[in-house]
Amino acid sequence: MLRPDAPALILAPMEGVTDAPMRAALGTAGAFTYAVSEFLRVAHVRLPRGVILRHVPELRAGGRTPTGLPVQVQLLGGDPGLMAEAAATAVAAGAAAIDLNFGCPAPTVNKHDGGATLLRYPTRLRAIVAAVRAAVPAGVPVSAKLRLGWDRVDAVFENAAMAAEGGAAWVTVHARTRVQGYAPPVYWPLVGRVRERLGIPVVANGDIRTVEDFRRCRDETGCRHFMLGRGAVADPGLAARAAAELGLGAAPPAAPIDWPAEVRRLVAWTPAAAAGGLAKRLKQWLRMAEAYGTFDRFDEVKRAGSAADILAVLDGPVGCGAGRFPSGGTGGFQAEGLTALSPGQGP
Repeated sequence: MLRPDAPALILAPMEGVTDAPMRAALGTAGAFTYAVSEFLRVAHVRLPRGVILRHVPELRAGGRTPTGLPVQVQLLGGDPGLMAEAAATAVAAGAAAIDLNFGCPAPTVNKHDGGATLLRYPTRLRAIVAAVRAAVPAGVPVSAKLRLGWDRVDAVFENAAMAAEGGAAWVTVHARTRVQGYAPPVYWPLVGRVRERLGIPVVANGDIRTVEDFRRCRDETGCRHFMLGRGAVADPGLAARAAAELGLGAAPPAAPIDWPAEVRRLVAWTPAAAAGGLAKRLKQWLRMAEAYGTFDRFDEVKRAGSAADILAVLDGPVGCGAGRFPSGGTGGFQAEGLTALSPGQGP
């Protein structure tokens, strides 16, 4: 996973977005050092092994996506004992590293003692990290993902110190508070101050959407480790360009983005069992690409009823997709001759 002496680029966990097919698709270019799974919620009962394997299927293949990207398992919860048990189960199932989510701003999660709500209780945060650290072998790193605080940006100094005291090998800091959600601004200089104080690696995260953003974040934080989320999903070429800036060897992609090729890549890594919801999934992605990137054809695909319809629009001339699906599209994924491939059959 992360090495203190080497730069790293990490694919962020984004609930409902960076699932296993997306991790495989975005890992194709070889730009990311590793990915972090969407969080596994640890609530009131022990987390079964089968749930972990279903959520992070890469564990069945040495903890890597079919395209070779290592995946770290992320856990979310407020009970140290249950979190420790879940971490031990995940490691027994094949996890090589554990990340602890103290940053999710979702109200539903926070109301149930998870995510960013722990930022209000630094000693509890330390206890959770320490319990997980004690429950897994010494060779399995434990890390923590934080925000700057619940409603105060300076809370990050105590919370990051508590994570380090608990045994975190590194921390990722999203440079906003929970109250901000995803609203501007981001406070990258504070991430740099955490890095200077902490003594363990700090991963900078938040609003890196362009190479220019990446350079500014690097300059303001002094970090060598970075996590990309919405920016990498909205612009599949961003990771390779950022990796080139870090000297990681990935070749910057040609511009503009070949969206039909990107869509086909995600389709290729989507299991047949998930094909029924693929059109909705693709539209969610393309809507994000329009909101945070340069994709400008969402109006043409938003009424498509199948993945095949979406590709037909993207393969056609600009402007020809609007209004083509008055009945919501064909609705027939496999009927259109576009069959999802099982993992391992992708390009």
